[in-house]
Amino acid sequence: MTRIGSVVFVLAAACAAGAAAGWVSPWWWLAAVPLALLGGLGVWDLLQRRHSVLRNYPVLGHARFLLERIRPELQQYFVERNFDGRPFDRDVRSIVYERAKGTDAEQPYGTEQDVYQPGYEFLIPSMAPCPVPSTPPRVRVGGPDCSRPYEMALLNVSAMSFGSLSSNAVLALNGGAAAGGFAHDTGEGGLSEYHLRPGGDLVWEIGTGYFGCRTADGGFDPGEFKDKAAHEHVKCVSLKLSQGAKPGIGGVLPGAKVNAEIARVREVPQGRTVISPPYHRVFSTPRELVRFIARMRDLSGGKPAGFKLCPGSRRQFLAVCKAMLAEGTAPDFIIVDGAEGGTGAAPLEFADHVGTPLTEGLLTVHNALVGTGLRERVRIGASGKIATGADLVKRLVQGADYGNAARAMMFALGCIQAQRCHTNTCPTGVTTQDPRRARALDVGDKTLRVERLQAATVASALQIMASMGVTHPAQLRPHMLHRRIDPYTERSFAELYQWLEPGQLLAEPPAAWAADWQAADPDRFTV
Repeated sequence: MTRIGSVVFVLAAACAAGAAAGWVSPWWWLAAVPLALLGGLGVWDLLQRRHSVLRNYPVLGHARFLLERIRPELQQYFVERNFDGRPFDRDVRSIVYERAKGTDAEQPYGTEQDVYQPGYEFLIPSMAPCPVPSTPPRVRVGGPDCSRPYEMALLNVSAMSFGSLSSNAVLALNGGAAAGGFAHDTGEGGLSEYHLRPGGDLVWEIGTGYFGCRTADGGFDPGEFKDKAAHEHVKCVSLKLSQGAKPGIGGVLPGAKVNAEIARVREVPQGRTVISPPYHRVFSTPRELVRFIARMRDLSGGKPAGFKLCPGSRRQFLAVCKAMLAEGTAPDFIIVDGAEGGTGAAPLEFADHVGTPLTEGLLTVHNALVGTGLRERVRIGASGKIATGADLVKRLVQGADYGNAARAMMFALGCIQAQRCHTNTCPTGVTTQDPRRARALDVGDKTLRVERLQAATVASALQIMASMGVTHPAQLRPHMLHRRIDPYTERSFAELYQWLEPGQLLAEPPAAWAADWQAADPDRFTV
């Protein structure tokens, strides 16, 4: 390869010299200039010390970096099959795109899934299907301590911050929520004008950075929180404890995205990477957490207050339940975020190996609340790869009252799963603060697509439930969802998992829960 570089350089020099002396046609300059540039590049490759590949293979070694750069596009468009792409396969992306556009989301010829593959899950149809309800049911969020309960839709926009998303993306999401009558979670990045302008219902989320209600030293400002929570569009307030894709490390917004507007909304310095700490200042024990949720409810004027987490230690969550019982109050809702959930930026090790998947997380939270007699006063939301009606019904079977979707809503906005969310170079204007890129997202068109997607997905879920013989999510039972264990065996969720009876932990904890229940301490988070 070094010989090729030398030959290129010699040919370039010869062409240039010949053309300059008049020995050959001046048109030879067209060959001389590119050859000279390639020769110079070859010399640079030989002299540089950063890339061993280029030192051994000058010029041609750059092909390796080019192919690596376009590898995701090659994988998505030419290699992956309809059903095996990640994080979302082409079948799922296609059905979301079609529903958002209002076109037929149907498939001919039958499933491409291997229904005998271990892990395959399926819902059980009834021999006596029910009529599909004409009006989608709502979930009342608000326990006995809440004076202003909220009627939550079955599917809502999950937490995504302004800063991670462009202003046009936030406008379209909230506009869709306003038109469709569902809720829009702000994410932890503050309450911006783009959340408020369209008039959609909001779940205002605050995280460890307390953006939007932050003191000068980064603490919680109750006065500012009270003022903003009083806004008519804020229907619920939520405290983020952890996120499924990166539990325990807080959030990260690259400095390239922190423009003057983002800095003003978050109350942070412009141009500097914003890191939310992994821990909260407002509580350090389960009892203090429960008290702070009650304080958030009071400061908001009686609106529903709750928290979001990616469940980890069952013992620690049981400690929170004990604190609820001891304090005589409980959150109005808990959002369970699965480890398969999305993020704008996270270390690969956390995304792949830390946190509880949504199925096990839902079962932990649901059973703990049932076993302590608290389930009737606390609603459970589920977030983590909910994109279709079947996804939603499965989560309702597993213990959720409603679902939240983030990346599916991004698909409705035009996201093509380029996975460049953290680079500020999103090709569709969804996850960027570059005005030139963001302008590509037409707010009016994408508002309509968000509205259509939510309505079509809920309609699909209701149609599936009707085929199962139920007309309301409360009628769903664990035996209605099955999972294949091996090519010859399948089991229902009623058989695969233990389901506690109301108050069972208070009376006589089952053997599998007894040790964790006994060790749970409402005054400390035991490891």
